[in-house]
Amino acid sequence: MKVDVTSAVWRKSTYSGPDGNCVEVAFLRGGEVAVRDTKDNGVGPILAFGPGEWSAFIADVTAGEFALS
Repeated sequence: MKVDVTSAVWRKSTYSGPDGNCVEVAFLRGGEVAVRDTKDNGVGPILAFGPGEWSAFIADVTAGEFALS
């Protein structure tokens, strides 16, 4: 999926620490969600998800699907 992120407003969780090991999320006009690694200073790869994919991911996170043991 190719998305336009030129006007994206990137957000980082308030739970993120100052060490730079975080991800940033941008909610785009078409309903897509873009995710990038903060360590790449905005020049690294960007993952893009459609609205349904993002909703499924959030549901799985909420359900503890990715919890570390």
